[in-house]
Amino acid sequence: MKRWPVGGADPPLLAANVVSGVLAGVGTTQLAASYLVAMHRVLPVTFCTVFAANAAGGIETVSAASSYGHTAERTAERYVAERFDLLDPHMAWLAARALPKRPQLWIAHHVATEVADAAYRAACYTDVGIRERASVLLLMPTGQRAAVSFYRSLAQPDFDREDFRRLETHAQLLADATMAHGRSAAARHDAAEPLLASRLLALSLREREVVGHLLAGRTAKEAARAIGIELTTVRTHQYRAFRRLGIRTLKELLRGTNGPAAQGEPPAPAR
Repeated sequence: MKRWPVGGADPPLLAANVVSGVLAGVGTTQLAASYLVAMHRVLPVTFCTVFAANAAGGIETVSAASSYGHTAERTAERYVAERFDLLDPHMAWLAARALPKRPQLWIAHHVATEVADAAYRAACYTDVGIRERASVLLLMPTGQRAAVSFYRSLAQPDFDREDFRRLETHAQLLADATMAHGRSAAARHDAAEPLLASRLLALSLREREVVGHLLAGRTAKEAARAIGIELTTVRTHQYRAFRRLGIRTLKELLRGTNGPAAQGEPPAPAR
């Protein structure tokens, strides 16, 4: 397990098809998929995930993609739901690190056998056929923290020095694209936030309390513990609140967007 800063030297010219491929997903739901396809030209991998962290301890899946099926997406959902980020040395380091005076980029690497927690190791590595992960860690003076990670399966060769050199070469491109994607999401959130705020007034006090915990980055289980009620009760309040707000998923709540429920569809079942 290791982590090192990306050097400040001017990066070499990058292949046009890699640059255009990475940028193709900015502002769309296909961010990780675009990274996976574009980087595969220089760094063959199986999964790609993009996570955002904050100093308050929150974690969010920005995007995830697999070279086959939807395994990366399901694994990322479990990673966030079970707070495996708290057991992930690189993500814990990123969330706790003091804000720098200028943007920082780091490369991080570990293999499955270095993951101490058995449940985390099984869920995110061995059970899905992943042997190791290499990441670009981004830390901004304004507080943004993100990790763009690439995973190799048991069938692929180990990451070697040349692979790390290629990842360092493309680190700034991946960081710039991830920041641009974040700005795009923030713009959409700001446009929709007043409408969401007005809808919050229609909720009951308990529904608002539950939504407040979810907006703070807590899981339903953590909200139940903080409020002192059963998890099933929290799920009921969450379902009712989402229906009144016209949204279907937690991601829509966090982004303040109008979901399908605004057009009369019921919210997705609570999980």
